[in-house]
Amino acid sequence: MTPHASGALLTHCHAYVPGLDTAYGYIPSFAAGIVHCVLFGTAFLVQAFRGFKYRRWTCYCLFIGSLVECLGWAGRTWNAKCPYNKTAFLTQISTLVIAPIFFAAALYLILARLIVRRGPQFSLLKPKAYLWLFCSCDFVSLLIQAAGGGLASAEANTNKSTKPGTHFIVAGILFQLLSMTAFSACFAFFLYRSRHIHTPRNEKLVIGSMTLALVCVYIRSAYRTVELFQGWTGFLISHERFFVALDAAMMAVAAWSLNILDPAVLLNEDDKEVFLNREVETGRSSATEVEEQREK
Repeated sequence: MTPHASGALLTHCHAYVPGLDTAYGYIPSFAAGIVHCVLFGTAFLVQAFRGFKYRRWTCYCLFIGSLVECLGWAGRTWNAKCPYNKTAFLTQISTLVIAPIFFAAALYLILARLIVRRGPQFSLLKPKAYLWLFCSCDFVSLLIQAAGGGLASAEANTNKSTKPGTHFIVAGILFQLLSMTAFSACFAFFLYRSRHIHTPRNEKLVIGSMTLALVCVYIRSAYRTVELFQGWTGFLISHERFFVALDAAMMAVAAWSLNILDPAVLLNEDDKEVFLNREVETGRSSATEVEEQREK
């Protein structure tokens, strides 16, 4: 194939050419693309509305994460019809790496809010420390992955081995997995220490949705670590069914568990009752303090 013809394949929409592999190693499923665009697009709209209504940072993180996931799947849907288009490929690979970070940030915020409700004495860290510490870890992870992606791209363009760049990407995802493991341990420790506290029904539902979302994000991170450890031509990365089941489905479940049992809605409904009960238990009954807690 001439350089001109090759360039046209990468920049225009061209049907699959038998014998000429795509960057994926397969042709992305159009049906899967449409389904996930709808799932994440709808989740984005729901959280955008709730963000406007409740003014909660969890809503902002979730609607950004859902939007970025939707953009990534739009890229894959584009590649289903134009399997060689480089813009569509780069769109999906960059957005689907970034999106889970926003869902993770929402989990950090939810835990911080639970700590405020139950009491900081049950937590290893102060509420705000979770956000700063683990968001910083995610940012470092993203920088490492971006550096690895840039290095791998440069190596591929010069027909060199992409292993060094891939190793950077794996290191970034592994660091993110370790960070998520540490957060999970902190979350479990907090729940164990505060297990004797009376827990309103809404709070139990939020803990349930948060736990499910955390497990899904963790499974996704573990899968991506193994996938890229195998390399760009490995078994996992070259078979779409694993990506759909262990990345897309996990993130969709995480997004919708926090949509259906949304802490911005559920915790907002009983905040006043929780803090009033706490005031009575500790011998304080300042209405001003209660209102200040609701604003946090």
